[in-house]
Amino acid sequence: MANDNLVPPLGNPIFDAVNSAIDDPATAQSLVSNPAATKQLLDAAEQKKAQTGAQDVQEETAAADAGDAAKPTTAADAAEDMRTQARRIAKDHQEGKVDLKAVDSIGRATAADVQEALHQVIDPELGVDVMDLGLVYGIEIDELGRAIITMTLTTPACPLTSLIEDECATVLAGLVEEFRIDWTWTPPWNVDMMTPEGAEQMAALGFNAGNLPQYGQ
Repeated sequence: MANDNLVPPLGNPIFDAVNSAIDDPATAQSLVSNPAATKQLLDAAEQKKAQTGAQDVQEETAAADAGDAAKPTTAADAAEDMRTQARRIAKDHQEGKVDLKAVDSIGRATAADVQEALHQVIDPELGVDVMDLGLVYGIEIDELGRAIITMTLTTPACPLTSLIEDECATVLAGLVEEFRIDWTWTPPWNVDMMTPEGAEQMAALGFNAGNLPQYGQ
């Protein structure tokens, strides 16, 4: 009796050839069964493969993000971050740089103007100005002429915050509309944060840098 089934069985050489080319048994079987629909079937297979690939990428990314989020921040990590920040600030101060944010409009004070004025603010204990000591970590001034100064002291226990704030008020009067000092102890100050000029002044005053705080290194 003649076989009326015109669809080649899965072991058919034609099916094997098509499947080896596209590596998709279901689509290969459809192509062998209905060659006239080849383009539509291949397009559908490619679309399915692309969607599957995109989903895999999303799942891998989500898994990686979850893994990073699960990593705990240890005390050692925090200490290393602080040391890195201290080294960056020290390097900037050695090169005469301070983190400045300013609005450079005509007739208005800039952060650079504030930086220059702060050279007149002298640390009462050490006799060197706060800029050359490297106590100023950043200066920001907005479009209304209000300044925010991020500053530290040589030690957290230093009782001179009020005195230094008064000195700042004196030198900044008429330069800015108002100012605020944000005191910070992170990273802690160390001798490397002094400018070369500050180090020379300290030596001239007879201070031994080796006796000053170095715990920020």
